[in-house]
Amino acid sequence: MEPSISQDERIVPAEYRGVFTERWSPAKLFHLLAVFGPAAIVASVAIGAGETIVVVQAGSWAGYDLLWLVLLSVLVKGVFVTYLLGRYTAVSGEPMSQRLARLPGPRGWLLIALVLLEMAATGPLWAAVARPCGDLLHYLLISEPSMLWAVGNRVLIERIFTTVFIAAAVVLSLYLSYEKLEMQQVLICGILVVGTVIGTLMVRPDYVAAIKGSLSFGSVPDFPLWAPASAREHPRLALATTFGYVGGSVLGYIVYANWISLHGWGLTSHPQIDEIRRRAAAGRPADYLPVDPTLIQRILRSIAPLKWDVGCGAIVLWMVSASFMMAGAAVLYPRLKSGELEAVFTGWSLLTDQAYIWRNVHASLIWVYYVCVLLALWGTLQAFPEIYTRVIVDFGKAVWPARRWARWRVQAVVSTYIIVSSSLVVWSELKFDTLTHVVAFLTTNLAVALAMVAALYLNFQLPPAYRTRWWMLVGGVFSATVLLVISLLSGIGVWRELVAALDWR
Repeated sequence: MEPSISQDERIVPAEYRGVFTERWSPAKLFHLLAVFGPAAIVASVAIGAGETIVVVQAGSWAGYDLLWLVLLSVLVKGVFVTYLLGRYTAVSGEPMSQRLARLPGPRGWLLIALVLLEMAATGPLWAAVARPCGDLLHYLLISEPSMLWAVGNRVLIERIFTTVFIAAAVVLSLYLSYEKLEMQQVLICGILVVGTVIGTLMVRPDYVAAIKGSLSFGSVPDFPLWAPASAREHPRLALATTFGYVGGSVLGYIVYANWISLHGWGLTSHPQIDEIRRRAAAGRPADYLPVDPTLIQRILRSIAPLKWDVGCGAIVLWMVSASFMMAGAAVLYPRLKSGELEAVFTGWSLLTDQAYIWRNVHASLIWVYYVCVLLALWGTLQAFPEIYTRVIVDFGKAVWPARRWARWRVQAVVSTYIIVSSSLVVWSELKFDTLTHVVAFLTTNLAVALAMVAALYLNFQLPPAYRTRWWMLVGGVFSATVLLVISLLSGIGVWRELVAALDWR
């Protein structure tokens, strides 16, 4: 048994000897690629309805002019939110939920609020991802003239396919360990990057316009007649939703700190980590973190895998998101503008309509697209039960430490809730735009803004020598400001849309 750390004793971290201390070689490159893991799940979960639907839709009416919005969202959420949330746990060894549970006010109020916001959006989120898959499966499987009965009952069959798709993803996720999930999501990220980038290159986008659009921060194009009616009626809401859907929901970022502990990055690999966490719970990181400059540098060097992982995840998210928007801008935008193509992305045929992009290159690419997009959305849905369960258990232990939290029981309750809540939405008459606007406001904008503010708070819970560098802090403050402004615009837009839909006067 490892000796315990006395209350007056500072910890002594081991010298970091990971892959980042190796000399450059082909083997080191392979080892670096092997480090990419937790952020791959965050990125692959984010590559759901946002990249495969919302971003393509934006490209079809805005061309390349909103690529800056995609880049801004990737920087804010894929870099600053993810990194700063994970960094506290890596540096201090303490689960961030344990620290946030002690915020002034009722114990754990912020943690409870984040879970409630995510759970409130679960039904709409899952429906918005799965319902277009149900339409696509109907298109692929129900096409023979002999199946006219099914063609005539298109909406019914779509909803059945969607419900089965959701149930299968949830049930199979029960048998998926974290290790298998990580391997699956890394593979999905690789397929998506290669598939979307090659496909986009083949549609020959305007690279000059793409670069200009990526750097034109704050520039908002006109909303043309072929833009979705909801976008023309609520333009700021459309922009806020696009921003929100580039990147995942809040618990995907929160759980990142838990996953890096599984990898043992930073101080989480210390042999006396349980004692460290007990001391953190009784006091603060300044009580046990060393003050010797050499030992401080050891701890800061040990979080190198975190930086690499976050960077790789952000690059994947940017490449896939930008590729989908550029594909919509290169193929759909000019044809919609000229009147050659009628309005697309109406109803739930959002994925089916996108085949037009790849058909213009080669017919065989349509099936490549179908496989890629269904695989991406399947991976998104399969990862959510793990995310929800792990965060709820972690938060529960932090808020109510005296209670026992059986992971299997929590996962069973979460899985049942997912199936019931999403099925209710799937079988309702709610529209895709309404669902995405609600989800974007609750969990990809407002909740992420709260998480970003919490990340800044956590940074200042560390002793000054352990806090992030000034430029990263400036980026974090800027990100929190952007998220709060976007959340305000999103909330106002959702309210006005609901008022208009209900015809309240």
